[in-house]
Amino acid sequence: MTHKSHAKVSNVRVDWNDPQLESLLHRSESWRLDNRGGYSPQDVQVYLGWSGTVGRAAVLVWERDQSVVLETDFPIGQGEQIRVDKHLGESIRTLWGVVVEERKGQREEDRLKGLHLYWLHVR
Repeated sequence: MTHKSHAKVSNVRVDWNDPQLESLLHRSESWRLDNRGGYSPQDVQVYLGWSGTVGRAAVLVWERDQSVVLETDFPIGQGEQIRVDKHLGESIRTLWGVVVEERKGQREEDRLKGLHLYWLHVR
């Protein structure tokens, strides 16, 4: 069975000096995209290192496939191996991941609470 895509590819020249395009790009320069609004935050326990024994409270703010975003009030280094325990009723689901990106929270409440966001690649 063959599948035909309905998408058409075309070469379109963009005039980057067009005043309307420049105006649009200028207005969108300061936009900060934040995916946390579409996912229900979940309290989790974070353990640094594969054999960490002391968990720290964090919030899982986004999850899809092999990616997870955590919100913490403590720093975690890029490349750090992380174990995340999610409580699912009476059971616990454990995720194993590595921090691939980090940044300070940009929302007003993030800055007031000193929150950090960490993107994990989950194995």
